[in-house]
Amino acid sequence: MRRLHGAGVLAVAALGLAVLTPAADAQVGTGPWTAESPGYSEQERGCGDISGLTFKLTCSTGSGDQRAERRYATYSGGTHQFEGSFKITGMGGSRISLKQTFRDGSDAGPFFMLAVEKGGRLYAVHGGNTIATGATVGTSVRVNTINQVGSTHKVYVNGSQKDSVSSPGGSYYDKFGSYRTASGAGPITVQWSGIKFWRK
Repeated sequence: MRRLHGAGVLAVAALGLAVLTPAADAQVGTGPWTAESPGYSEQERGCGDISGLTFKLTCSTGSGDQRAERRYATYSGGTHQFEGSFKITGMGGSRISLKQTFRDGSDAGPFFMLAVEKGGRLYAVHGGNTIATGATVGTSVRVNTINQVGSTHKVYVNGSQKDSVSSPGGSYYDKFGSYRTASGAGPITVQWSGIKFWRK
């Protein structure tokens, strides 16, 4: 094993401190923010397939539970921010949910679902409102959601706020990947990157 001495040790120690210090500011929203790393589980159902941060629906089935997702730990109260970028690398289907904020506990169920149509329109599944356009194959799109429990849930696309709705009190969790909506079908391949979480 190679040993470091003197200035080398100090340089490595300084680098270690820099790496371990959590980012104080997020890309969007007023801080200060504290970085966090919630635990997660993976969900593969139907023709869903997960490989690292690549999430696929490999079939064109228009029924049943078709999903490939990460489900993060539940939180209650406070303000929580998710950030991640996705790039669709193949899409033969349409109306696939990419990012979800779910309610947990006695009110469990989908609260906000961001989905994509073939052609690149991003929309809110409940209500159908257009959130943004341009989520075409090969284009990287950054998504941030900020959920201030008991106040508001905001959605940002590429740094610009696109949606804001009232957020009831209770428990929530974040999910992302690819999930067939009730009116959708695959196939789709989505690559996610830059996954980060903050709270305040």
